[in-house]
Amino acid sequence: MPDLILASHSPRRRELLTQIGVEFDSHGVDIDESVKPQEDPFHYVERLALEKAEACYSQLTGDKLVMGSDTTVVVDGQILGKPRDRSHAVEMLMTLSGRSHQVMTAVALINAERSWSRVVTTEVFFRTLSVEECQNYWLTGEPQDKAGAYGIQGLGAVFVERIVGSYSAVVGLPLAETATMLKQLDVAVWQRAEINS
Repeated sequence: MPDLILASHSPRRRELLTQIGVEFDSHGVDIDESVKPQEDPFHYVERLALEKAEACYSQLTGDKLVMGSDTTVVVDGQILGKPRDRSHAVEMLMTLSGRSHQVMTAVALINAERSWSRVVTTEVFFRTLSVEECQNYWLTGEPQDKAGAYGIQGLGAVFVERIVGSYSAVVGLPLAETATMLKQLDVAVWQRAEINS
């Protein structure tokens, strides 16, 4: 079984892989996340996942399988990245208020021979928000490193009325699709799972 390396600093992605019992090491990398001219959200998030995996792979030795992932929030075809400051976060959240948006998460795997990638899109519906609660949410510290300025797995869950698609993809890693890709490459899941009888 190849050694799996997660190319991520994200504690959420580490938690999700651990949740399904995958054995892995993590080796975070930093890349330029700027959007290229005329680049659509699908190809943007797929490219970043692949570039993270490639950057990580280039720093390793031996027979490794590297996983990269990226998540972006999309509304009206526009990519919402991480907020620059409080006013930017409030602006983002008010844009999402009372309507739906898409969360796109890409997973990429590379080894010495080739690469694989998959993009999963989930529709997220927000209730109507007030400026005051958006400002108060910023003060919790949660939105500061999140695409779209919210975290569905944390305090930001109170904004979400419903989703259509993969919950874990909104958190940061689509588990069903990821597990399928890993099994096709002989990486076992449930290895750390505790089974209660």
